[in-house]
Amino acid sequence: MTHRATFTLDTDVFAFLKMMGGDNRSGYINELLKREKQRMLEKAILKANLEEAGDKAYQKELVEWDVSLEDGLEE
Repeated sequence: MTHRATFTLDTDVFAFLKMMGGDNRSGYINELLKREKQRMLEKAILKANLEEAGDKAYQKELVEWDVSLEDGLEE
């Protein structure tokens, strides 16, 4: 599904879009926004991982659970 949108761009930004996007300016903008969405997701994951790594109580709990990972498994 696609949607239409209207944007107001500065003259120099529009010239850049025409240069980079060629005949498919919508496709170019779509790819830019997809990449930005991915970048923001990666940034959020990194932030969450750093917070998790800094949580000493959580890290201690993980160590306690790691001991039981192989409970009941035969070699």
